[in-house]
Amino acid sequence: MGSRRTHDERLRLLRQEGVTDGRLARLRSPIGLDLGARTPEETAVSIAAEIIAHTNQGTGLTLTRITGPIHRPTGQTRPVSAR
Repeated sequence: MGSRRTHDERLRLLRQEGVTDGRLARLRSPIGLDLGARTPEETAVSIAAEIIAHTNQGTGLTLTRITGPIHRPTGQTRPVSAR
């Protein structure tokens, strides 16, 4: 978590400690979907939403912008087709 500047500094320090670029690529910051969150609770929802979208290969788009079925069988990826 943190700003882009904080993340860049974190990456620099981790590289100095010998962490590989492959491992660093797994870090995500800033984290969360753009929900316009202002409160800590809203920020938590934003972060949870990104984790769920990433885990389930979701697009993060609003459902009104996605064509086709909303739900798909477990393990199947969703083709990204926005209106």
